[in-house]
Amino acid sequence: MRPSSIVSHHFRSRRPDLIHHYLTEAYGTRGMRIRGGGGFRLSHRRLNAGSFRVDRVAQSGDLRIDVEQLDSVVVCQNTRSVVSRISEGELHSFRPGDVFLNAHPGRPYRLRWRCGEVLLIQLDPGLLQQVVSPAPGRRLAPVRFTDLQPASPVLAEHWRLTARYVRLAVLGNPEAGRQPLVLATAARTLAAAALAVFPNTAATDPTPQDRRDASAPALRRAIAFMEENAHRDISPADVAVAAAVSVRSLQLAFRRHLDSTPAAYLRRIRLERAHQELRMSDPRRETVSGIATRWGFLSHSRFTAHYRSVFGIPPSRTLHG
Repeated sequence: MRPSSIVSHHFRSRRPDLIHHYLTEAYGTRGMRIRGGGGFRLSHRRLNAGSFRVDRVAQSGDLRIDVEQLDSVVVCQNTRSVVSRISEGELHSFRPGDVFLNAHPGRPYRLRWRCGEVLLIQLDPGLLQQVVSPAPGRRLAPVRFTDLQPASPVLAEHWRLTARYVRLAVLGNPEAGRQPLVLATAARTLAAAALAVFPNTAATDPTPQDRRDASAPALRRAIAFMEENAHRDISPADVAVAAAVSVRSLQLAFRRHLDSTPAAYLRRIRLERAHQELRMSDPRRETVSGIATRWGFLSHSRFTAHYRSVFGIPPSRTLHG
């Protein structure tokens, strides 16, 4: 699903039947069973951006959850709780600050969650394919995670920082949250971070075919597509399809011929478009922040710094000049 706007929702209940129904609907689970010791209360705050959801969940008891199948990717950050999980016959315990995947999508798992709060980010599986995609005509193999824990403590911190940035710069900014390009960028930022943090089948070296396809003609096709569609929500997979190569070939082509990345090049195109709009806009009706978010820039401060580095002046001077 392409993100279009943010919807906020808050659920709170002590009733096990209502909690069971709500969680089943919220996570699209099949065969969920919930048991709570000593009476518990669940509070679930969700910000739904379409292709990803950010949930802050707190409960006051000793909760046990059995799930037969969950199709989405759920990254959990334990904030104030003790959580243990059994998946694939292995038991793991998580303390406050730990980052982990709930389970392998489509596989059963069991959680014991003692009184506290967790932060969950739920990603549609299709997001991963937007970040990693083969060339047209090649077999599309679904991305699978091979481990439910981060590959290193440094990468776990990378996820925490990325998630915090998206929560504050996008979901915490009403103006940014209304812009489709901003939401699309945030969704793929989270997907790329998940693939970087957790070991998976997509983390392989480029093939010989990928290297052969990273040619100047492929680069020209990619650039032409970006120039024509910079105002639209386009993913790396979209650009790769237009260039008739894989995402890895696309990345290699930009690195080889321009010493850049597809994302950086698209960002530069959108910066130029924002520059043009700032020059032509009426400062009584437009703001720098509004124009920046329309062109997909998540952070006003980062946009200003990037703009100044390219054009030598702050964007406010262009708008009011």
